[in-house]
Amino acid sequence: MVTLEQILDGLRGRFSFAVLGSATFRGQDSITVDASAIVAICQYLRDEEALLFDMLTDLTAVDYLGRPKRFEVVYNLYSFKQNRRLRLKAPLADGETVSTVEGVWKAANWLEREVYDLMGITFTGHSDLRRIMTWDGYEGHPLRKDFPLCGIPQKAVYR
Repeated sequence: MVTLEQILDGLRGRFSFAVLGSATFRGQDSITVDASAIVAICQYLRDEEALLFDMLTDLTAVDYLGRPKRFEVVYNLYSFKQNRRLRLKAPLADGETVSTVEGVWKAANWLEREVYDLMGITFTGHSDLRRIMTWDGYEGHPLRKDFPLCGIPQKAVYR
């Protein structure tokens, strides 16, 4: 099995500017990368013969209200060949965008739409970026930490 250090060596060899850090917590390895290189990094992790992270199991975001880079887009990857999991994190400031990884894993289409709807993070290049959990015209993003607990009163239009 490939170790975290081997994965990091491969990433640093190709994307030295983009590897921001790594950590292991309770057996879960994670690598923090610059969001500007997320597509190239994901393609590398999917296509590199020794890695083959061929499945995007989940894509979500975390709101760290108060940090300069308030959000982290989190990509949970799985390699069937290695039977190994890896978490990628890409920090973003409020209003920053990140490129879609829909071209790397088709599963990203639905997951990026959820993150867009609930957290307000925009994925540039997405083929169909629109709300998925709330209705068109809904104001705000319910999973942001500064979202009011009782919600924002909405004027619903029924047709």
